[in-house]
Amino acid sequence: MRALDRLPHKVSAAMAEFITATLPTDPYLMSKPLRFELEGWRVARRGGYRVTFRLLPDDHTLYVGRIEHRAHAYRTH
Repeated sequence: MRALDRLPHKVSAAMAEFITATLPTDPYLMSKPLRFELEGWRVARRGGYRVTFRLLPDDHTLYVGRIEHRAHAYRTH
């Protein structure tokens, strides 16, 4: 993932573990739905960072949109 390459090494390792192992166990419990122009997306917290993702219709695939520091996560680009 390109987003992981932009993060500090310690953070990218923790986020990779979170996205591949922790988050898929129960993505609905570990995240909250976004509203308005981001409806359909969910956000999960990991430390000071946020993972914005969609759960695809099969409920087994996470499509990760962004991994950003919380100060930037909710801004539309």
